[in-house]
Amino acid sequence: MPLNDDQNSDSDSSRLSESTASSSDSEYSRQSFNSDSSSKPSSPASSPPKTVITFDELMAAARNLTDLTLAHEIAVNANFCIKHEDFPQNSFAGTVKQIVHKAFWDHLESELNEDPPEYEHAIKLFEEIKEILLSFLTPGANRIHNQICEVLDTDLIRQQAEHNAVDIHGLANYIINTMGKLCAPVRDNDIKQLKATDNIVELLRQIFRVLDLMKVDMANYTIQNLRPYLQRNLVDYERTKFQEILEETPSALDLTTEWIKESIEDELSSISDESSSSPGADSSPKPIISPTLVLNNGYLKLLQWDYRKTIPETLITDEVRLQELREKLNQLKIIACVCLITNNMVGAAIVDVPDFAHQLKRISVPLLEGMNKKTFDLKEALNAIGVQICSKVNRSLTERGLPTLNEEMQSNLMGQIAHIVEENNPVSSLIDKRIQFFMRSLLALPSFQKCMPTMPGGLSVIQTEMEFIGSQYASIVNFNKQVYGPFYANILRKLLFPEAPMGKAETETPTT
Repeated sequence: MPLNDDQNSDSDSSRLSESTASSSDSEYSRQSFNSDSSSKPSSPASSPPKTVITFDELMAAARNLTDLTLAHEIAVNANFCIKHEDFPQNSFAGTVKQIVHKAFWDHLESELNEDPPEYEHAIKLFEEIKEILLSFLTPGANRIHNQICEVLDTDLIRQQAEHNAVDIHGLANYIINTMGKLCAPVRDNDIKQLKATDNIVELLRQIFRVLDLMKVDMANYTIQNLRPYLQRNLVDYERTKFQEILEETPSALDLTTEWIKESIEDELSSISDESSSSPGADSSPKPIISPTLVLNNGYLKLLQWDYRKTIPETLITDEVRLQELREKLNQLKIIACVCLITNNMVGAAIVDVPDFAHQLKRISVPLLEGMNKKTFDLKEALNAIGVQICSKVNRSLTERGLPTLNEEMQSNLMGQIAHIVEENNPVSSLIDKRIQFFMRSLLALPSFQKCMPTMPGGLSVIQTEMEFIGSQYASIVNFNKQVYGPFYANILRKLLFPEAPMGKAETETPTT
């Protein structure tokens, strides 16, 4: 049975979104929002208003959310697999488990050592082993199914026990041989160790240990076979599952609606600021807001999201990935700031040094490792980076026979690097705007276009990392638009064109 091998999760995620095209503004024109397109099968139907949600409805929605999240993770993350984890031995739970298990196996051993032996607990174990072995079989494996049921027939074993005629070692050997036929190649060594174990109680204990591992292997084998199907059908599956959640809990789009509403308000504020600074602002018509721009602005805010807050419901399945991207971008922003400050202050002295910016990056990266942990002291890390950069610059100048930086210049350089962390720092704000501009340009590209937008000035030292993160980010966004586009269209229509007649799906109550 093949097992789940580690693969590059990014390729799968990218492949999922290759067919997703960025919606043009014409697609979101007023005409389209006023049409009956929401009544098409691909569009979500709205739910009747409810004031009370029953416990069963809540649990059904929770199950749907779990199914949706698991399916999404399997499809987009090629490295996703089930891992066999146990309690740490020194933990309280691990100690309790160890004590309870030891008591069970000691009791079993005392029963088998009685004269005559007491087999009842052993028979129950054989019955459990039989059910586990049968669970590994694929449909149609009738011969081995019948054989397992015949050999591990607990009624027959009980009859043999009454006459003290149970061949317990023979049963254990049959189980081991059957496990050897059903297990993954990675378990071959475990099977060999079972065959070398003589003590029957220890053998049964180890059989259950290996069976637990085989359960995990089987789960991962199932995931591996399920992944291509999910990747082909994930858009429809996720949209259908979310519609079921929405029908069970009508409030399941509240956070998403608020997220889009905030993006609209930001866009209106931006338009207002621009128009107030231009002549004839009072006579200008009511601004027309692009729904595509509203959505893209909303997606951009996720790169600066405070993940202590609940994320919009439609993005829960990608919350961890988006948080990781935000953390990586924060680190890259610091690196770009450090390089820009150093270049501005001592650029003339290092202009002839090849690849000096990347040398500065190699200094910064290790010192910024883990910068998103609560215990990380960013100020201390920036001070250490400043010291090492001054040392690097001076060493480079000495090697070329040039005077080193004086104390005032070193102090100034280290001070500016240390101030990156301060709010409204001009260098940090500049780099942040350029990162946002790059990501905004990326979202504006059609998804089928493979080339990257031009990298803004000051980001060349992190260009490779920015393009890699940008590709991951665009894949998440484009796929999210594919799945939840109809839900977003309904929300945008209500917020941007509240006077427009509702589509069929919004005015009719779905039949139950």
